[in-house]
Amino acid sequence: MTEAKTASIYSRRSALQLMIAGVAGLAGSNLLGQPALARTSPAKPTGRVIVGLGQEPTVFNPLMVHIEVDDGVHFSVFDALFRIDPQGVIQPNLAVEVPDQKNGGISEDGLKWRIRLRDDVRWHDGTPFSAEDVKFTLELITNPNFRSWRTAGHALVRDITVISPTEISWRMEEPFAPYLSFLTETFIVPKHILEKEANPNNAAFNQAPVGTGPFKWGQRVPGDHLELVANPNYFGEGPHIERLVFKYIPDLTVLYTQFKSGDVDLVGQPYITPDHYGEAKTLPNRVVTLVPRTSFESFYLNLERPQFKELAVREALYAAIDKEAIIQGLYYGVPTPTETFMPRQSFFFNGNLPLHQFDVNRAGKILDQAGWAKGADGIRAKNGVRLSFTNSTTSGDPLREQVQQFLQQTFAQLGVEMKISNLPAAVMWGEFWTQSQFDSVIVGSSYLIGADPDVTNRLHSRSIAVKGGRGSNNAQYTNPEVDALLDKGARTFDSEARRAIYSRVQELVRRDLPFLPLYQSNAVEGLKKGINGFVPNGNTRTESWNALAWYWAS
Repeated sequence: MTEAKTASIYSRRSALQLMIAGVAGLAGSNLLGQPALARTSPAKPTGRVIVGLGQEPTVFNPLMVHIEVDDGVHFSVFDALFRIDPQGVIQPNLAVEVPDQKNGGISEDGLKWRIRLRDDVRWHDGTPFSAEDVKFTLELITNPNFRSWRTAGHALVRDITVISPTEISWRMEEPFAPYLSFLTETFIVPKHILEKEANPNNAAFNQAPVGTGPFKWGQRVPGDHLELVANPNYFGEGPHIERLVFKYIPDLTVLYTQFKSGDVDLVGQPYITPDHYGEAKTLPNRVVTLVPRTSFESFYLNLERPQFKELAVREALYAAIDKEAIIQGLYYGVPTPTETFMPRQSFFFNGNLPLHQFDVNRAGKILDQAGWAKGADGIRAKNGVRLSFTNSTTSGDPLREQVQQFLQQTFAQLGVEMKISNLPAAVMWGEFWTQSQFDSVIVGSSYLIGADPDVTNRLHSRSIAVKGGRGSNNAQYTNPEVDALLDKGARTFDSEARRAIYSRVQELVRRDLPFLPLYQSNAVEGLKKGINGFVPNGNTRTESWNALAWYWAS
């Protein structure tokens, strides 16, 4: 069996297991709300689902700068041209099909795009949706006077042309395959409403949005809850519930207590905390699932520091990390150990990377063989460089602080001195982080934008900010083969070809160890047993990505 086939089977199997584990009565509803063969959901929307959130959604124009909890509202009120499913596969939403080079939607050189749209979509106020709305949306995003959430990718779009109400085309300044994934998080807004606004940043629409989605704006009680109501004229299958309520409960212990008592039907972000996971999964009439997120935790190194330039040092430090003790002892078994930055639910995940083995004795031998000898103070040194460094993270994060202390003790056994110096978040993630002023840090990162595997921003040598680049390669990692692969991947549109490219990138990064991967984060998602149609999707930032498919068991 080839490596690519093995990775494919692993990725699909993982996604399937995830779906099986998290589905509460999925039968009768398609993941994206399209018609299913066997329907047991109600013909008319009925009932309500209360989603408990730890933060309050406050940004309701989906194109403006926002945080993760806002996404639950955006996914419910608006539609995008495409959506991403739990297996990482892009599906049509407002578009009729996903364009590619085989169906002619994207030209062979990747520069010309042509999108065909549905003809049965209406805005919540009854106005027909058309290609003019798509053109308006894409132009608004790059308007320098508009506070856009994301302009990357969109800034490459040129010559947007409305061919007909159901067809639109544009030209890309350069081939950029990740743009398809970016469009899964680009919700289309109504031209007929926003074009009248002198300043769209302050439009009334931003506080009472009108979309094409399965739910319409209902009412908002600031500081307490927000209510959406079913859109009976939605073009897709659903919605099946009459009301979708987002309730704000900033105290996470109280949020969990309300889930236990039944005041909350479904726990949203930031989900159930790890310390409650053990009890939560035993609660009667509740479904509690670990759902992979895109973020992963790492012991991140500044490779320009002389202590870390030699691969042997990085290999020894990695061998001396007891991941299992950290995950089980400090995080209640919630995270999953990983060897890569790529989420395991991704279509592009490489499941064949060498597995980490905790072995302090082997770590010592690696350093011995590399010529790092202990000095009179017990600290190893080589060519005048002491194996001593500082590790930093956000101050006031007790779990990470415990990880630091645990690693400090283990490294000391090796003759490695790790000093702890934590900083307030505003300082930690300011120039100290972006300009590579650290020795090492413990950090949680998501390398993907949308579900696209392109990691140029994190791993390409031209993304080293402190060397004049644009990006977040703060480890200052440089590998010419990785650079070439990333350049090729961004120009490649065939998914299987891209999988081979990014599998190789993961191999090289795992070999080079610019960071020491610890674990992939999991969300502890919980809901009442009677809710059907709920499917976790680690490729989105919200548990409510498919609320249109939810319904209560009769």
